[in-house]
Amino acid sequence: MNTDTVLTETHKIALALSYCHFLKGGERLRVSKAVGSFQELTAWKVRDFERVVERHIRTAGAQLSALPHLVRHGIQTMRCYQIKMVFKDDDAFPSWLREISDVPFVLFYRGTLPCATQPIVGMVGTRTPTGEGVRNSLAFSKACAESGIAIVSGLARGIDGFCHKGALAGGGYTLAVLACGVDQLYPRSNSALAARIIETGGCILSEYAPSEHVMRYRFPERNRLISGLARSLVVMEAPKKSGALITALCALEQGRDVYVYEPLLESLQNEGGRLLHAEGARALTCVQDMFDDWEYACTGRT
Repeated sequence: MNTDTVLTETHKIALALSYCHFLKGGERLRVSKAVGSFQELTAWKVRDFERVVERHIRTAGAQLSALPHLVRHGIQTMRCYQIKMVFKDDDAFPSWLREISDVPFVLFYRGTLPCATQPIVGMVGTRTPTGEGVRNSLAFSKACAESGIAIVSGLARGIDGFCHKGALAGGGYTLAVLACGVDQLYPRSNSALAARIIETGGCILSEYAPSEHVMRYRFPERNRLISGLARSLVVMEAPKKSGALITALCALEQGRDVYVYEPLLESLQNEGGRLLHAEGARALTCVQDMFDDWEYACTGRT
């Protein structure tokens, strides 16, 4: 969806369904196929949704009555922030993400989506890294970028942010996945970094509609997209209870390779990384290790 065009009925329906928190991802797709227009959707009652998704729905009435206002405000926000939408059946939809079992039927984004042939690696870790964690995250993500590998992470404080910065320092492409609407830019402390990502041809992406705020349960949902967008995942530095380990579990469930970073294995903030290594995650020492697993040489950016 370009910001200088009028939204189609399909876009309005998808935007409206993204505000229907009582629906799951696959259910939104089913409803979108069952409804003929946005106007028709605004007339639907709870029983109409129950008929399509074939289950009982609780506490949906208030959300349904608010849909016209939410969609009007959402459209205004999309135009203000130049937010676009891409559907899972669109050619531009990230190819690796199509492979996961709970793929979102629509994504909201600012900037430029990755091209289909772009190799992408997820890099995650603690919000409170050590000095060595910071230095190694910057260096390894920069080396990946210089080798033509894009970096996807979560724009969080700590390791995530430094991995984005390293990718930018290497002149590469980086993609940030949020647990809120892409106009919200959580955390605010990384707003300038988000702006740099967009300005340099990268992307800020979310499955959540404009103006949707961060909620705790959305971080694990966001994490599955970080791993799903990537060919492989590298856990740089992570304590035992780090959210990065949730991302690693998502990656394994999605059939992705999970790595740890050998220079940081003995870090005091990396008990989670050591656990992953003990359970079979390969320890990387350089970018070429990953290329060797992918069975082609690290020849630099083309």
